[in-house]
Amino acid sequence: MRRLLIVLLLGIGLAGGARAAIDTYTFSSDAERERFHDLTKELRCPKCQNQDIADSNAPIAADLRREIHRMLQDGQSDQQIVDYLVARYGDFVRYKPPLNARTALLWYGPAGLLLGGLLVLGVIVVRRRRVERTPSAARLDDDERARLAALLAHEERDTPYP
Repeated sequence: MRRLLIVLLLGIGLAGGARAAIDTYTFSSDAERERFHDLTKELRCPKCQNQDIADSNAPIAADLRREIHRMLQDGQSDQQIVDYLVARYGDFVRYKPPLNARTALLWYGPAGLLLGGLLVLGVIVVRRRRVERTPSAARLDDDERARLAALLAHEERDTPYP
């Protein structure tokens, strides 16, 4: 009975993999096939977010591949197809979104963070060098110096010398 259950579960698992469809599209020319490949590599899957439409197994990616194929068959240009998908899913669907007010932080944010980090690092280094150059006695106020002198005098009295 246990073996039958294992075989049944294994069969169901393998049947699920067999259902995964491989997209087969017919193209009128190799140039159109190349356009399809370039477009599906250029556009991001809205569900997966880190995969392009060509590599994603999500149902929405399959729908988008089918839609791109249909639009190519209708004779639309690459720009028209990209514009349609951007209008529907936003600039996020493009791996290289255009530079505008909404995407400026995306384009310049990493450089700004890097420059800010370098600035903070520079300030820390300058302050540390300034502290290292000043004598330790100059860093203490009068109360601290008196307390230090008292501690040192107390330690000299209590420590026997060999």
